[in-house]
Amino acid sequence: MKNATKIISCYSADTAGVCSALYELGGMVVVHDASGCNSTYSTHDEPRWYDKRSKIYISALAEMDAIMGNDEKLIGDIVSAANDQNPEFIAVCGSPMPMMTGVDFGAVAEEIERRTGIFTFAVDTNGTHNYLKGASDALLTIVEKYTQKTEKIKNGVNILGATPLDIPLNGSLNSIKNWLKDSGFEVIASMTMDCTLEDIKRSAAAEVNLVVSYSGIAAAEFMLKEYNIPYVCGVPVGKEFSKILADSLKNVKEKAYPCAERQTAENGIYIIGEGITAGSLARAITLETGKKTRVVCPLDHNKNMLAQGDTDIYAEEDIEKLLALNKPKAVIADPLYKFIVPGAVKFIDLPHFAFSGRCYERFMPNLADNDFLEKILR
Repeated sequence: MKNATKIISCYSADTAGVCSALYELGGMVVVHDASGCNSTYSTHDEPRWYDKRSKIYISALAEMDAIMGNDEKLIGDIVSAANDQNPEFIAVCGSPMPMMTGVDFGAVAEEIERRTGIFTFAVDTNGTHNYLKGASDALLTIVEKYTQKTEKIKNGVNILGATPLDIPLNGSLNSIKNWLKDSGFEVIASMTMDCTLEDIKRSAAAEVNLVVSYSGIAAAEFMLKEYNIPYVCGVPVGKEFSKILADSLKNVKEKAYPCAERQTAENGIYIIGEGITAGSLARAITLETGKKTRVVCPLDHNKNMLAQGDTDIYAEEDIEKLLALNKPKAVIADPLYKFIVPGAVKFIDLPHFAFSGRCYERFMPNLADNDFLEKILR
């Protein structure tokens, strides 16, 4: 069967992306599902679950409710919970079962908002897409709703696309913030880790946005169009690339993808993962070691994120064939990819929470650590 994962894991689902992007903002997120989505999210996709409270729920969809199309139970339960909890907003998203029964989430959201008076929106998920789509759609909706036009703050910057699925809870976000401050910027909002709705409301005061994963691209495009805020895509990895990234933030006119400004090689070092993170690491390696790289991006991306020669294949069997055919010098990827990499190829662990969850959490590196490249390429 094409695209079935037989050996490696699969990436977190779009519903997890929604929950992760909205986790800290004071809203209520409801996944319309029988039972599995919330336990999977809490145990595999959300490292904040035991430390920070959030209103993340499932609807407990019953078989007869699904068969008979009993949307009133979903609406009534959410309205009742909202009256008790008084959330800042309500987000409703779906899983495979309501996709098959054709639930009209837009209409459900409208009815909930009418009854509660609380801003309610639907996020188009069905559990079959990866986390980046859900996080992107959720963040875009929040930015469109809450961002307010205001006076600019000199050298103000927002961080877009930051969730624990891509930015580990190991000091990585603080390292990025400290790097921005050392580079002369003032961080206004880090969407959406260590972030509040008040931060998002004043985020239009920024002069530039730093996009650290694909989930921030849609919001960055909206802010470019609506508030004339340019954006730069990249994660500060290594001293040389970090300098280039800082210069790009200071000089960008509209949008820039320094993570993709590099040469590739079919038999170089292969990096598998999210496009902006992998691309930033790839360029940093080339700048500081002279070794050519190639990114394999099995996740959502746009055409600007990848360099010429990178590949966006995502099926397990296609990645396995590519590695066997091209015989790269090394592969940098989540440890679960090791089982489809040819045995003679050097493998360097780069755990990714959205792929292996808590399995390798304690080994997740801080890419913005100045010594990271030396540690990983030793």
